[in-house]
Amino acid sequence: QVQLLESGGGLVQAGGSLRLSCAASGRTFSSSAMGWFRQAPGKEREFVAAISGSGSRTYYAETVKDRFTISRDNAKNTVYLQINSLKPEDTAVYYCAASPKPFMIFAQAMGSRYDYWGQGTQVTVSS
Repeated sequence: QVQLLESGGGLVQAGGSLRLSCAASGRTFSSSAMGWFRQAPGKEREFVAAISGSGSRTYYAETVKDRFTISRDNAKNTVYLQINSLKPEDTAVYYCAASPKPFMIFAQAMGSRYDYWGQGTQVTVSS
C-alpha cells in the first residue's frame, strides 16, 4: 500500500512559479514510476508529467514540457513538480500518482497505469 500526500499549491499571479511536492509512504517508492495529473473545473483529468523509479527517464505532456519539470528524491520518498511561467489555464487541482509497473513512455500518460493517487493540491493562477 502506498499513500501519497501533495503539498505546495496555492494562489499565484500569472508568470510566477510553484513547486509542488508529493510525499509517499511505503517501501516501494524508489521502484515506482510517479506521475502528475491535473483537473481543471469542468474538465477531464489530464496528464502532466511522469518520472521513472530511478529518475533517469521523464515524460511530459506537450502543452507543459517547456515550463514544467518533474524530479524525485528517493531518499526523501518525494516527487516534485516545478512549474514556471504560470498561466491562468494552469489553474487546476494537481494530483500525484504512483505506478508499480515499469516506466513506459506514452503509457505513463494513462491514468489507468497508476494504482495509487493522492488527494490533490489546488493551484490557482490569477491574471
